Amino acid sequence: MYIKLQDAELKVMDVIWHEKEVPASVISAVMTERYGWKKNTTYTLLKRCIEKGAIERTDPNFICRPLVPREEIQTAETNELINKVFDGSKNKLVAALLGRDSLSAEQIEKLKQIVKDLE
Repeated sequence: MYIKLQDAELKVMDVIWHEKEVPASVISAVMTERYGWKKNTTYTLLKRCIEKGAIERTDPNFICRPLVPREEIQTAETNELINKVFDGSKNKLVAALLGRDSLSAEQIEKLKQIVKDLE
């Protein structure tokens, strides 16, 4: 079981993952600048993330630290997408991604290297 974060919570987490340790007041300022959020909105989302175990709050100054790595959430969200939309098939996901746009030679080489590294 993983921590399920909503889109708005992920936006808050993005700031915390980037900064590693950041006061809630700074997070609120960033959210206001990026999204026009009010302070109460940000603090409500921080409270939810704390309750879910995604971040840790320490005082004084309401300092926030991530308790869950970004990669863990990315993996869980990707797996959920694969299961929900692509019938559990990673191949279908990759085919859908690659079929959307043409790839440059450089992008194709990068993909080949990724596959080679997985072997």
